[in-house]
Amino acid sequence: YEGHLKSHPVITKSITGSILWGLGDLVAQMVPTMMDDSGSKGEDGENKGASAVVKKEFEYDFPRTARAIFFGFAIHAPLSHLHFNFLEWMTVRGGFAGLSAPIFKTVTEQFVYWSWISNTLYHGAMSAMQGKTLQQTYDRIEDVLMDTQIAQWKFWIPVQLLNFRFVPVRHQLNVVLVTSVVWTALLSAWYPPEEEERDGVDETKKEGK
Repeated sequence: YEGHLKSHPVITKSITGSILWGLGDLVAQMVPTMMDDSGSKGEDGENKGASAVVKKEFEYDFPRTARAIFFGFAIHAPLSHLHFNFLEWMTVRGGFAGLSAPIFKTVTEQFVYWSWISNTLYHGAMSAMQGKTLQQTYDRIEDVLMDTQIAQWKFWIPVQLLNFRFVPVRHQLNVVLVTSVVWTALLSAWYPPEEEERDGVDETKKEGK
């Protein structure tokens, strides 16, 4: 893998991104179902009575996973490769070193440009692949972008401080992709599908990190 990462960094990261984005979406779909199953039993292990909410039988959404895989392969990973190298270039040109380097990178990434771009791209691309109109895509981004940003800052700022401090540039995207599987599971727990059936809002809550 290290050899491919050095000789063909973009395609290697794209393939890695597609696999981990697909895994992340699988987690996003499965975790709420597992939580529902555990929550549908009483303390004695028996199913709750007729007063319990009857949920729709789970059906795995393969097109949704396909969209996530495509986004990870064709959009997120190639642009992230450029982002991490550009961020490294700015850090070197700015003379940041030691502890100031990860702080500069994290602040720049999270507040200046990248988080806004990546999250907008995610919501926009997913909406477009679902066949939404330009106006519907704009409305979707307007509705969820700020909430996504706030949730992202709470989770990703400490992750990226450690990532930028200890991980080589060529592996920083992989750290993000692996951590995104956990991030996706957390968002699925916070925003279960039964609360977000309208326009697939559960999909829009994922971080386009």
